[in-house]
Amino acid sequence: MHITVVGAGAWGTALAIAASRPKDHPPVCLYVRDAVQAQAIEQLRCNARYLPDVALPESLTIITGTLKGLIASTQATDLLIIATPMAGLRSSLQALRDVPSSVAWLCKGFEASTGLMPHEVQAQVAPHVLAGALNGPSFALEVARQQPTALVAASPHASVRDALVQAFHGSTLRVYANDDMVGVEVGGAVKNVLAIATGLCDGLGLGLNARAALITRGLAEMTRLGVALGAKSETFMGLSGLGDLVLTATGDLSRNRQVGLLLAQGLSLDEAVASLGHVAEGVYSARTVLQRAEQLAVDMPITQAVFTLLDGRLKATEAVQVLMGRGPRGEAV
Repeated sequence: MHITVVGAGAWGTALAIAASRPKDHPPVCLYVRDAVQAQAIEQLRCNARYLPDVALPESLTIITGTLKGLIASTQATDLLIIATPMAGLRSSLQALRDVPSSVAWLCKGFEASTGLMPHEVQAQVAPHVLAGALNGPSFALEVARQQPTALVAASPHASVRDALVQAFHGSTLRVYANDDMVGVEVGGAVKNVLAIATGLCDGLGLGLNARAALITRGLAEMTRLGVALGAKSETFMGLSGLGDLVLTATGDLSRNRQVGLLLAQGLSLDEAVASLGHVAEGVYSARTVLQRAEQLAVDMPITQAVFTLLDGRLKATEAVQVLMGRGPRGEAV
């Protein structure tokens, strides 16, 4: 199977490395938009900006140029992986809409300008592409270092699910198939918002009881929204739901968690985001997640508190008071 990964950020690079490691695997291509960055990666044989301590396998080929040129060279590619942030998904799909290959994306979130999930963007701009998503609890650095990880290959098309499993399943990376695209994408989007809340909770020193309550009630919020959008409730007890939420909310490699920790220290949102140097999708997803919830009359108090905090209308301690001051209710989702 010939694989091309479009985007040389941390996650795109890590997956390209993972796919390249088996000795019997055909060469994998990593597309780098910036020619200068591509040259540096090729010369150093590592991605110094994102994964400086991980050497690239010899079989991983670095390519650059325009996306139009990439399309012309993808006729022999079986699987294209879009490894851009959510903001770059639409333009990437527009450029790749006529490719014969299966296409999958790695981004998590809702499109800021439209509130659409990734598969909804694809339905608008590349409806004929056989598409899917690769998701789940995963830090790029750990995947690149061959630390055990499990992911979900989500698609309504069995051929895409099979291609993703064949491409990435191995001795240190397990890939499970799921046909619930909505559930997998909702989990990937909402967990980033909840991770900001959990970072805030930990940064304020509210304790482990508070953290456990926040993650559990956050999972309930995520499930309510997903089911209202057409997802299967059981998806949220899997890797792309509970699994990704626990990792992103508690792992210190999580950029969204770091935003919450920094806000708890008194930094402004701009200062917190600038200090990361990378995208924290939850900052941009909070508004769109809340908008989709309000359209469907789905109650998401934690998401509401995070959005109001990010919008500058609440202080960190006030957000806690708002959540703890809510009236009693039954636990059922």
